[in-house]
Amino acid sequence: MQRNAILRILGIFLMVFSVSMVPPIGVSLYFNDGTAIPFALAAGGVLLSGLFLWWPTRNARKDMRLRDGFLIVALFWITLALAGALPLMLSEHPHLSLAKAVFESMSGLTTTGATVIVGLDDLPKSVLYYRQQLNWLGGMGIVVLAVAVLPMLGIGGMQLYRAETPGPMKDSKLTPRITETAKALWYVYLGLTVACAIAYWAAGMTLFDAIGHSFATLATGGFSTHDASMGYFNSGPIELIAIFFMVLGGINFSLHFIAWRSVSFRGYFADEELRLYFYIIIGVSALISATLFYTATVSDPILAIRQALFATVTMMTSTGFITADFTQWPGMLPGLLILITFVGGCAGSSSGGIKVIRFLLLFKQGRRETLRLIHPQAQLPVKFGGRPVDDRVIDSVWGFFSMYMALYVIMSLLLAGSGLDLVTAFSAVATCMNNAGPALGQVASNFSSVGDFELWVLSFAMLLGRLEVFTILVLLTPAFWRN
Repeated sequence: MQRNAILRILGIFLMVFSVSMVPPIGVSLYFNDGTAIPFALAAGGVLLSGLFLWWPTRNARKDMRLRDGFLIVALFWITLALAGALPLMLSEHPHLSLAKAVFESMSGLTTTGATVIVGLDDLPKSVLYYRQQLNWLGGMGIVVLAVAVLPMLGIGGMQLYRAETPGPMKDSKLTPRITETAKALWYVYLGLTVACAIAYWAAGMTLFDAIGHSFATLATGGFSTHDASMGYFNSGPIELIAIFFMVLGGINFSLHFIAWRSVSFRGYFADEELRLYFYIIIGVSALISATLFYTATVSDPILAIRQALFATVTMMTSTGFITADFTQWPGMLPGLLILITFVGGCAGSSSGGIKVIRFLLLFKQGRRETLRLIHPQAQLPVKFGGRPVDDRVIDSVWGFFSMYMALYVIMSLLLAGSGLDLVTAFSAVATCMNNAGPALGQVASNFSSVGDFELWVLSFAMLLGRLEVFTILVLLTPAFWRN
C-alpha cells in the first residue's frame, strides 16, 4: 500500500477544500452577517492540515493501485466531512456541537439533505450559502466517484458501466487519466447547474435562492435556504423546474456526456435502466395522485398530480425537497415514498439508494431462477442492454443487496435500542442510508431532537450508502491490511 502517496493525495484534497470556504467569506462580507472570521479560521485550519500531510510526502508519486483506491475514497469523504464541520462549529450561529456539525457536513457532502438546524430563515447568508455549496461539491464528487472510480473497483455491479465511462481508463491502477473523465463530467455538471439557476431566477426566485437551490437540485442534495424548503415559494413553475432538473440529476451522467458529445438523445432512449427509472416515476406518481384525489386529501386533480409528481421525484432521486407534508398523507403513501428511496436513481448519477440497475438485475435473476424450475437444462443468460451479463456481476449485485439490507436492519435496531420509536428509527436510517433526507415520526421535519449517539450512527449510515457499502466494509476486513 502506497502510504505516502495516499497522504499526499489527502493533503491535496484538504488544501483544495479549504479554498471552498473562501466564497462564504465573500458572501459574509457582502451581507455583513459577521461570520467571515469563523470561515477564515476554518479555511486556515484546513489549509494547514492539508499542508502538514502534503509537504513531507510531496515527492511520493507512485501509481495508485485498486487497493489504495478503496482507502482514498473512504478517507476522502471522512476527512472532508470533518473539515466541513469546522465553520458550523466556529460560527456563533448556528454554533453546532461536534456530533451535529459532522452530521450536517456529512449530510451536505453525501447529498442526503437531512438537517439538525432549526430556523434556516434566520441563519446568516454565508452559512446558508455554505450548506448549499456542500451539496453541490458533494454531488460533483459523487458523480466522478460513481462514473470514474467505482466501476474500476467493481463495487456491486457498477463495473457494468465501465464501457460507458467517457475517457480512457486502465483497469489495473488508478491513473491521472481519470482526470479526463472528471473534466468531461465537470463540464456537464456545471452547465446543467447554470441552466437550473437561470431557470429558477427567471421563475421568480431571488438570485441568492436561485443559485443555492440550483446547487442542491443538480446534486440531488435537498438542502434549502428556508425551513419550508420548496414549499416556501408556493410556485408551480418553480416546482416544474425542480422536477425537471432533479430527474436529470438522477440519470447516469455518462448518458448526459454522450448526448452532449454526439448532439443526440439516442443514448437516452436506448438505455434499459433509464426506461425503468421513468416507468417507476410515472407509475408511483399516478398511484399517489389518484389516492390523494379519491381520498379527498387534495380536492383539485391538477394539484394532486403536481404534489404527487414532485414528492415521487424528490424521493426517488433522493433529493429531499418538500412542498407538502407527505407524512400526513393517507394510508400507505408515506411508507411508499420511503420505500422508493431504496430504489434511488440510475447508476452513475448523483442520486442515492441501491440504484435502478441493481433492482433490474435482481428482477431478471429472479425471473431466470423461476424459469429454471420449469426448464432445468435450459441456458438462460441474464441480459442487460441486449448483452449477457457475467454471473460474477449478478453475484456482486446479490452480495451488495444482502449487505445493504443487513446493515440497514442492524442500524435501525441500534436506534430503536437507543430509545427511538420504530417508525422513527427505521425511517431515519432508510433516508440517511439512501441519502434522501426526509423521514417519518420524530424526525419528519428535522433531526435536531435526536441524541449524539443516534447522529453518529446516522452519519455512518450516510457514508455507507454514499460509498456503496463495500468501499467501507472492505476496509474493516483483516485481509485488506495484509501485504
